[in-house]
Amino acid sequence: MRISQYAYFAVKSRRMSADEITARLGIDPDERVVRGGRDARPPRPARHVWRIVCRKPHLTVDEQIARVVDRLFEHAGTIGALVAELDRADGEIHAGTLQVVRVFEDPQGEEDDLTGPVEGLEKLAGQHRLLGWHLDARTLEFLRLTRAELDVDEYAYG
Repeated sequence: MRISQYAYFAVKSRRMSADEITARLGIDPDERVVRGGRDARPPRPARHVWRIVCRKPHLTVDEQIARVVDRLFEHAGTIGALVAELDRADGEIHAGTLQVVRVFEDPQGEEDDLTGPVEGLEKLAGQHRLLGWHLDARTLEFLRLTRAELDVDEYAYG
């Protein structure tokens, strides 16, 4: 099985641009999206987005999330205050999101040898080493402090 995956933390808003979010947080994003950058009516994408991303291959989801959280943890209170402000201003959207994206059977994904034991988990022979993940207490605290949601998208090529 081939798997590709990545994780990111995003702050989204209909009103505040990614540049304004950067100015408020004092942190340059890895990626930014401009509301209406593809289509003006209706605006697509629908929101401005500021992102810190880990796309490093060969890492588990836990490790990718940890790299994002490590970069942002000391700013969690500031991020949480901004997210609360944006949630009030924008209404129905949730401004802060820790996002995990996984694609199974991705032709560009990472293949694993499923015949041998998983390193450190010998009883799980046949398990792709990228399957399964968890959130540690530090990540859960980061989500609480930033007032963010966790969103996991999983796709499969058939």
